Amino acid sequence: MTMPMVRFDKVTKRYGPLTVLDQLDLDVARGEKVAIIGPSGSGKTTVLRMIMTLERIDDGVIYVEGEPLTHMTRNGRLVPADARHIRQVRAKIGMVFQHFNLFPHMTALANCTEAPMTVLRLKRKEAEERAGDLLAMVGLADKRGHYPSQLSGGQQQRVAIARALAMRPKVMLFDEVTSALDPELVGEVLNVIRKLGAEHDLTMLMVTHQMGFAKEFADRVCFFYQGRIAEQGSPSELFGAPKNDRTRQFLRAVLEAG
Repeated sequence: MTMPMVRFDKVTKRYGPLTVLDQLDLDVARGEKVAIIGPSGSGKTTVLRMIMTLERIDDGVIYVEGEPLTHMTRNGRLVPADARHIRQVRAKIGMVFQHFNLFPHMTALANCTEAPMTVLRLKRKEAEERAGDLLAMVGLADKRGHYPSQLSGGQQQRVAIARALAMRPKVMLFDEVTSALDPELVGEVLNVIRKLGAEHDLTMLMVTHQMGFAKEFADRVCFFYQGRIAEQGSPSELFGAPKNDRTRQFLRAVLEAG
């Protein structure tokens, strides 16, 4: 079998007495697009935050392209990873957040060149060429000199996508990237993600409440409930004929909410 791009092996995350993820096993294939859905508090965003090492795991191991992310091999056994190892493996991963997280004092272009210059040590000219190409790809070639305050929410989120891509990740994480946007701006961001999926060999994990988009875009949908995957399958299976009662209840509630 081909090695998965991302693997969660019995991963557990607790906050005090609360178990947010309970021995999660999840393999994501290279180039696969996985949508993660479920009620609030089910552990969806925690999955992404742990891949980005923004949260420590309590048990288990996360692997990226066969290499442990949270651990490293020393004398033939796995030990907790040091900061250098984490940085090296995490370089394969890009994340786009719900609230953009752009640097307000930097132009769109500078937002996209900062990390490639400081982390990847790219020369300014090369970083700016790469950033310019990516801003053009997300439809913002004419906004490269604009500051975040001069951009709409949808434009800011597209800059955030370009910024993540500037690091040339193999895995892209999207955390509810449209939930902070006005409804009329949602489409422009989803169109960029569609384009990414069609034109680039990226592995994508997307936490979303946009059921229609998940149904259309994802190769697989995982329904999380109480820190576990309660059900998973192709969009047609999970949305068309869910087997789990909680999945059915959740989808019915989402449908009724409009």
